[in-house]
Amino acid sequence: MNPEPLLRIQSLEVRYGAIRALRGVGLEVHAAEIVSLIGSNGAGKSTLLRAISGLLRPSAGSIHFQGVDVTGRRPEVLVALGISHVPEGRRIFANLSVLENLQMGAYLRPETEREGLERVFGLFPRLRERLSQPGGTLSGGEQQMLAIGRALMAEPKLLLLDEPSLGLAPLLVQQIFAIIREINAQGTTVVLVEQNARQALRVAQRAYVLETGELSLEGPAAALAEDPRVREAYLGEGATRRPAARSEA
Repeated sequence: MNPEPLLRIQSLEVRYGAIRALRGVGLEVHAAEIVSLIGSNGAGKSTLLRAISGLLRPSAGSIHFQGVDVTGRRPEVLVALGISHVPEGRRIFANLSVLENLQMGAYLRPETEREGLERVFGLFPRLRERLSQPGGTLSGGEQQMLAIGRALMAEPKLLLLDEPSLGLAPLLVQQIFAIIREINAQGTTVVLVEQNARQALRVAQRAYVLETGELSLEGPAAALAEDPRVREAYLGEGATRRPAARSEA
């Protein structure tokens, strides 16, 4: 018998007014996996993560986490249950110090703050060096480290990452993906939205392809990386590419 998935989504719909951003989406994520969501801009990937983390309320369908129906629950409730979301664009507190940003991530679990800080500094040693520095003065790569570190302070069972490599220089992109692997190796399940489809498929065990709000393909990430439709649309010369952005160190 297959184990109960950590996350199960069934027939999910999300609307922005009259527009259906997600239509009948269903997927599963099992404990200890990295699952990637790939698709073009506007396909609904970020919308799906926002629905899972409670930032958007679905108009239909259900979201089950650890066997419990959590559809429509508030974000702070979902954080307490073990879901952390690193949104696109980092969204750190620019006027707070690095330490204060990290402490904000642990507000529901103050008793484990010390252990959380040590875990974050083990993954991101640079943050230890900048504890008193305002978050807004960090480089783009450091801000992404801080955003991920803040989410880890809540000790999530499920980490939702939305475009963690966006705008970063190639060397930093490699570092971020290495850290994602390490976070997963430490026992945290990861759902990854990433426009860099090649890297997303390389780091994941399984993947789903979203097109205009609907799932079009799913399967082992290595198999999807060899699928002619994926290669043509996302990996080849005709691949959908993210708009040019200034690389940040």
